Amino acid sequence: MLTGKSQRGFSLLELLVASSIGLILMAAMTSLFRMGMAATFTVTQRAETQQNMRAAIELMTKDISLAGSGLPTGGLQLPANGGATLSQYACNQAGTCYVPVHTYPNNGAGGANYMYGIVPGFNNGVQNNAVIPNAPGQINSSITSIYCDYNFPLDAFKITVPAAGGGATATVTVPNPPAPSPNSILAPGGLVTGDLLLFVVSSPGNGTGVNGTSSVQTATAVAEITNIPNNTSIAFAAGDPLNLNQLGGGITNNMAVVAANAVAGSNLSVCRLYAVTYFLQVPPAGGTTQTPRLMRQVNGQNAIPVADNIINLQITYDVIDSTLGTISANQRDPIGAGLSPSLIQKVNLWVMGESLINTGNKSQSMYLASSVSARNMSFCNSYSATAVACQ
Repeated sequence: MLTGKSQRGFSLLELLVASSIGLILMAAMTSLFRMGMAATFTVTQRAETQQNMRAAIELMTKDISLAGSGLPTGGLQLPANGGATLSQYACNQAGTCYVPVHTYPNNGAGGANYMYGIVPGFNNGVQNNAVIPNAPGQINSSITSIYCDYNFPLDAFKITVPAAGGGATATVTVPNPPAPSPNSILAPGGLVTGDLLLFVVSSPGNGTGVNGTSSVQTATAVAEITNIPNNTSIAFAAGDPLNLNQLGGGITNNMAVVAANAVAGSNLSVCRLYAVTYFLQVPPAGGTTQTPRLMRQVNGQNAIPVADNIINLQITYDVIDSTLGTISANQRDPIGAGLSPSLIQKVNLWVMGESLINTGNKSQSMYLASSVSARNMSFCNSYSATAVACQ
């Protein structure tokens, strides 16, 4: 007779133990995978946020480093006297002004204001004073940097200003320059409505300057382009959005004064000014995004976004004290402290960015700091034997 052999299988207890060990190993591997993915996500978020802030700071550095280039020493008086009203910056052609306080600092002369190479905007950095929930302390500042644009060579054009005849519009004539200079003021990168032009009229001096030559500045004015009918003329009508073309009787530092002084024997130099303002904006609800962003606005144009998810912009200044001749460092509000913006020597930037996903434990935020030397601003000689000399 054949005798069958019994073959034992897994008992229920062995099956439960094996299954439990397998589940524990799978759970451990899953947890490890999730931790790795979370770490990768965090690193990616931080890298993107830092890259975003670096791009913003690099653009701000370029504009701030040029501040004051081409402006008269110490800045420029805007339309004054004769009922002149305050001129504006950071406004577009539709009349939208992007920062709460958008008039140039008042220097007390004739009730008008003054254009400096740098216009500090302490606690004036968020459009419509919007609240940014995650911004620490809500101290957000704006900054406006003003300088001549030498990439568009207006000095190659022989610009003439017709004689002052009153009226509501001033004009200039711009004949085409010789080759190889640009042959059109409307060329790509050329002039557009809302651009600012700086006019400086000077007459020959007494010949005691460098190389036996010198000149005496007789009139200056900043005007906003309101119309470019063709390639050879530019119009500056009164009532412009930035309130620079004030042509009323008795008003000084305007196009009428330039026209009166641009006589035979005098020299007229013209450059396009860039008045660049950086500020924060919180887009209104219903738009494509409601996350705060850093904006850049030039002259009388519309503001454009520079970097998304920027929730804090803090700026301080190292300014020369013209009385003591020493540096007053890290001034948040130099104008409020009685210091002249024309004597700003360095700008210190703190930009705070937030990750695209800003909820729960995936939210990432960090600061990025930088300092920019304002090399074209005024200078004070604190080693003068008599008194501090600023120029």
